[in-house]
Amino acid sequence: MGAIGLTGIHKFFGDVHVIKGVDLEIQDGEFVVFVGPSGCGKSTMLRLVSGLEEVTDGAVEIEGKNVTALGAAERGLAMVFQSYALYPHMTVRENMGFGLKVAGTAQSDREDAVGRAADILQLGPLLDRRPKELSGGQRQRVAIGRAIVREPAAFLFDEPLSNLDAALRVQMRIEIARLHRRLGKTMIYVTHDQVEAMTLADRIVVFNAGVIQQQGAPLELYQNPSNLFVATFIGSPKMNILPCEPTDGGIRLPNGTEISIPGLSGDARHFGIRPEHIRLASGKDAVLTGTVGVAEHLGSDSFVHVDVAGMDPINVRVAGGASISEDQETGLGFDLSDAHLFGQDGNRLEIG
Repeated sequence: MGAIGLTGIHKFFGDVHVIKGVDLEIQDGEFVVFVGPSGCGKSTMLRLVSGLEEVTDGAVEIEGKNVTALGAAERGLAMVFQSYALYPHMTVRENMGFGLKVAGTAQSDREDAVGRAADILQLGPLLDRRPKELSGGQRQRVAIGRAIVREPAAFLFDEPLSNLDAALRVQMRIEIARLHRRLGKTMIYVTHDQVEAMTLADRIVVFNAGVIQQQGAPLELYQNPSNLFVATFIGSPKMNILPCEPTDGGIRLPNGTEISIPGLSGDARHFGIRPEHIRLASGKDAVLTGTVGVAEHLGSDSFVHVDVAGMDPINVRVAGGASISEDQETGLGFDLSDAHLFGQDGNRLEIG
């Protein structure tokens, strides 16, 4: 069992209040991803769970036991960092089994544990190599294997892929997802990359300024962000946010365009629409008109940045190689069912 409970967690570094009353329940076997910008508190939260940092106030429970006063070595967790921290003079086999050796585990049991982990991570042919003979992805797999042999209650990952190039990050992301399915262990994964969060998580927890902004399944956060911060953080590229002011029965955009929104609750000050929910349009289908400022052709998709009077450029995602050029005039259309509205405080407004 690897359930983890956090109750009223606060963390101060001197006078700086870093974690501000976090409550969170993580179920046994769940893959939870902490995301947020640099300095939001996500890595500090992971270190508080692991015991590498002391909790200022609140309680940490693992498998129903209060471990707040216990050190990292007594919590039964395994942590994988962005730095591989492998011993350069040891082989892969020796690196993976070193923790068990220090703990006094018999050699035969160590060899069995290392062998099982090597099979899971396809490291068998590499067991007699040293770290300098491995690629970055292989080194990270060794670091993960070192954690597996300890048979922990849960795995904690602190931005483990940030030192890898783009292709290796994709490969390792898939391997970590497969590892979770195979082991069925609780995993907490910290990243600033929301693509990693969306593809790996059973549940995403979005942090900002030491506070949980929203938590839920990836598509739930994508489709129903609770506030402006989550709306612009989750999704790549980010949601277009247009300033607006309320009217009787709808909103008015900065260029004077009025949009009727039946059932709108509250005074809308921000109108949100994702790039993939906007279409290049003409005639009555065009809600807005503007001029193409930049067109980014990426092969499978094109991103068209349209300049509309009084607003920041609006990003439009177009499937395939769109035949559109800079300085071309175009209309923009969208369905209100895909729109998001936020009040002055940044919180989402309901559309009835």
